[in-house]
Amino acid sequence: MTSATARAPGRVNLIGDHTDYNGGLCLPFAIPLGTTTTARARGDDRVRVRSTAYDDVWTGRLGDLTLGARDGMPAWVRYVAGVLWAARADGWRLPGLDLLIDSDLPSGAGLSSSAALECSVAVAVAALVDRPLDPGSRPGLAELCRRAENDFVGAPTGGLDQLASLLSTEDHGLLVDFADTSTRQVPLPLREAGLVVLVIDTGTSHDLADASSGYAQRRAECDAAAAALGLPRLGLAWADDLSRLTDEVQQARARHVLSESTRVEDAVAAVADADWERLGSVLTASHASLARDFAASTDELDLAVATAVEAGALGARLTGGGFGGSAIALAPRERVDAVRLAVGTAFAAEGHAAPSFVEVLPSAGAAVLDQA
Repeated sequence: MTSATARAPGRVNLIGDHTDYNGGLCLPFAIPLGTTTTARARGDDRVRVRSTAYDDVWTGRLGDLTLGARDGMPAWVRYVAGVLWAARADGWRLPGLDLLIDSDLPSGAGLSSSAALECSVAVAVAALVDRPLDPGSRPGLAELCRRAENDFVGAPTGGLDQLASLLSTEDHGLLVDFADTSTRQVPLPLREAGLVVLVIDTGTSHDLADASSGYAQRRAECDAAAAALGLPRLGLAWADDLSRLTDEVQQARARHVLSESTRVEDAVAAVADADWERLGSVLTASHASLARDFAASTDELDLAVATAVEAGALGARLTGGGFGGSAIALAPRERVDAVRLAVGTAFAAEGHAAPSFVEVLPSAGAAVLDQA
């Protein structure tokens, strides 16, 4: 085999933000937007990476894929190089590679464009070198991509995005319990119920790889709260443990993490009962917790959420970690246009840049499109 093409989707996290790295619950699903990578084997040890989104082409050698060399790479190339670095560390025998990347996912919108990039590269290269891609192998591949993002890129994310991109199935959410990284497919028949998830991209970009970002700060605060409780991860705490935290910030962060996992359980129960209004209420409660206890929202995200609910959405919340990016609104299909108009009008009235919108439903995970 000399070439392989794979596509990996972005994701919407329906509910369960900042629970992954804390050992809690989350419920993401894959979306139709994604990233496509074509990998071609070379006869030498060179690696050439090109993306339709950028003018520059990065060229190096397999031996250049080291932690010490990453600072000299363009930021977007680090996600690609990180996957190859992690694959070689896991014993993959890689040839030289030409990698061509194309994507219809907006960057910085909170839809996990970084994980889609990582997973599309991983699946294309795995197919090229005949690595297994069956369902049982995909959690390990997600872990490889998480290491690429954490250890090579330096973004302190928790692994939710890679699992969603690789394991999702159409018309299902992926329930992930990060206490043991177990997963379960949850039927999510939004289409049958006449509902859509409207993504509202506020146009305020967030950068999770920035060591000074709010995301990194919140993770450090959660780690400090877990340490104060004598626990390895905050998600292992009980509600009664909150009173043992004397630091008000740590207590607030812990309150969000514990209540958010409970809301994930409530959301799964609401879906099972086809109680869509209850699901919407749970989503809106999640946003309130993220804004109040986790301080992860922005004025634009708060405005999008409040306006969407006022305009007829069943519920809304920020998604993708916050600090910019997107909100989602669960809305009856017949109310989508009204929600779009109301949010756009509200943004204009506040002097914010016009938001963009996309309707999504739960879609399939990463797949090989072509091999030759």
